[in-house]
Amino acid sequence: MKGRFITSLLAVFAIAGLQAQGIPAVPKLVVGLTIDQLRMDYIEAFSAMYGERGFKRLLKEGRVYQNAEYDFIGVDKSSSVAAIYTGTNPYVNGIVGDGWMDRSSLRVVNCVDDSNFMGVYTSESTSPVRLKVSNLSDELMIATQGTAEVYSIAPTREMAVLSAGHASKGAFWINDETGKWSGTTYYGTFPSWVSTYNDRQGLDFRINELVWQPFLPVSVYKYLTTDSKQVTFKHKFSNERQNKYRKFKTSPYANEEVNRLVNACFNSTQIGQDQVPDLLNLAYYAGNYEHKPAVERPLEMQDVYARLDANLAELLDIIDRKVGLNNTLFFITSTGYSDPEPIDPPQYRIPNGEFHIKRCVALLNLYLAAIYGEGLYVDAHHEQEIYLNHKLIEQKQLNLPEILARSSEFLVQFSGVKEVYSSQRLMLGGWTPELEKVKNSYNPFCSGDLWVEVLPGWTIVRDHSLDTKVVRNIYTSAPLFLMGWSVRPELIYTPVKIGRIAPTLAHFMRIRAPNAATLPPMTDIRK
Repeated sequence: MKGRFITSLLAVFAIAGLQAQGIPAVPKLVVGLTIDQLRMDYIEAFSAMYGERGFKRLLKEGRVYQNAEYDFIGVDKSSSVAAIYTGTNPYVNGIVGDGWMDRSSLRVVNCVDDSNFMGVYTSESTSPVRLKVSNLSDELMIATQGTAEVYSIAPTREMAVLSAGHASKGAFWINDETGKWSGTTYYGTFPSWVSTYNDRQGLDFRINELVWQPFLPVSVYKYLTTDSKQVTFKHKFSNERQNKYRKFKTSPYANEEVNRLVNACFNSTQIGQDQVPDLLNLAYYAGNYEHKPAVERPLEMQDVYARLDANLAELLDIIDRKVGLNNTLFFITSTGYSDPEPIDPPQYRIPNGEFHIKRCVALLNLYLAAIYGEGLYVDAHHEQEIYLNHKLIEQKQLNLPEILARSSEFLVQFSGVKEVYSSQRLMLGGWTPELEKVKNSYNPFCSGDLWVEVLPGWTIVRDHSLDTKVVRNIYTSAPLFLMGWSVRPELIYTPVKIGRIAPTLAHFMRIRAPNAATLPPMTDIRK
């Protein structure tokens, strides 16, 4: 009894001490910033280009995890954001990627498409219905009985909606066709402050005057090793009639546009102004222009980080001015992937080849027909996944596990194929670290029956999009920064799982973790 009394007394003194320093018992505001394709090695490589208020401030005042890891393969902007905010992987949360093949229609669907809800300032019908578990935004809204201010702002629809979850007060993204900040009727009435911004300050009023040129003297951009002979660059968005807003969203100006709406949000709402914690989910872009590889546009890639540093400085200043960093728990992380690089030049003789999934599917169907009789045994394929015709297999009263095993044995003999994983193997096979990561990226309701792993260095020819992808199974370093609200500055090299972000934030907001977040929170991050 005495021990419990002393422990409770110490806790009271600790809380009183924090309050005496002007630090609330729970953060008034949590800000999450997911930066698409942000790389820790680039942050370090380009450090000479930074000012004192962006990355350098984060590195000095923040808790920096050099290696935040996703525990599944095939990471993209949608699966990463879903994992960050749910604290779990695609096997559980249902978001295996930006899109997948719908078995009922045999058409590729976007992960946030939903014809039941109309778009606002957009023709896109959108909802988070395919997100199968709760996320951090949902749990905060439940815990506060809907009184918390919870918004998501991102250049892309997927990142906005998947961070907003099912219960937020709004998710906003830049319309590909008009440049307006868009939303969906799923979240109820569209906020008037966003409409006012669109009508008075919308991107469409300014885009024809925007020209992307080097932020710093070109002589500074010398940190990427490449044989590209770029002298400078100049991109005018007004030159594009059809795709100017899509291209804009792959430029660093997209981050400036996010900051502009963030500022409007602070000016027009009560976010961060009371003792009920609020949540602001944001996204930036740190890939290259038009998704071109860095070896083709090295100056643009370096300029992205120079401008990103300035964008971060502006965002931190906005938050500090409007709410105060002592009142705000701020995290920044990456989507943990990068756009594909081109094939290595032939003179270096790196082993390679071309893999055509369409040809594999055609030959697989002939093989199965030779064994089991005539029929179309493969319904469809998407990326490296193959979807079998379950109706035909049931009609013929065939054994599905046997067909999966035979198909795997057949496909693994193709040139360029490293391994073939069947749904049966992923669900029931023996555990290995590699198999676990593949399984975590699989979901029974939307993934294929077979996934073909292609050898590194080989080029996957993607018939559906008429482009190619070079396989590079390299470790991508995704940083995680925590800052504000008495977070203890420290540089940490030990890897940390992305799935720990959501339970950590929930812990410090004193709410439940998302309902599928099984990893423990990081509780030792404060001074």
